Amino acid sequence: MARSIVRLLTPTKGQILLNGQDIAAMKARELRPLRPKVQMVFQDPYGSLDPHLTAEDIVGEPIGMRGVRSATARRAEAARLLDQVGLPASARGRRPAEFSGGQRQRIGIARALASQPELLVCDEATSALDVSVQAQVLDLLADIQRETGLTYLVISHNLGVVREISSHVVVMSKGAVVEQGPTADLLSAPTQPYTRALRAATLDPMSIVGRKPRGMVSRLNTMEQPGGPGLEKAAS
Repeated sequence: MARSIVRLLTPTKGQILLNGQDIAAMKARELRPLRPKVQMVFQDPYGSLDPHLTAEDIVGEPIGMRGVRSATARRAEAARLLDQVGLPASARGRRPAEFSGGQRQRIGIARALASQPELLVCDEATSALDVSVQAQVLDLLADIQRETGLTYLVISHNLGVVREISSHVVVMSKGAVVEQGPTADLLSAPTQPYTRALRAATLDPMSIVGRKPRGMVSRLNTMEQPGGPGLEKAAS
């Protein structure tokens, strides 16, 4: 679905409406002016960046495609975007192999933002990252949304991520919509067996054997206090 929305795949049937225009049926030439409006952050931060380019070049490439011809202007805009996603000035001249997974995903987000999109498709954008890094990337996405009003389409099997970042949820199984609604309502009281099964499969933090992540321990301690949020909130 994500690849169809950004038209990496051409759907065999159905519609994909962007501002009332059916982009599913458009030819490549018709799509060209619309492509910057829909960008994607891919699941694998290790395979989605060109290993031969620097971070500045990776982010600067779509800026050039927007029509910014001045190399100085492209570098300045790339630097601003890398700073926006929390990477230092020293990162601009480094290549992907010199970054951690979380830093690579930040470069991927900056690259997507360089096209000035209206819709950002995040395909399991945090699933390949450690839990603490996942939280940092989610915080970054939330900050960007507050600053820009950007719309996200987030694909995730992690209900904690879904609860954290989404306002509306669509549950799909085998390519069909099973259930949809406001996030809080759907996750607290799902009506369909498939959604209930997904919710039941969410990891109970109390069942983790061994050392728990520091943030989880803090939430569990809060949960145990009088008036605490309870296990459901802690698990989110």
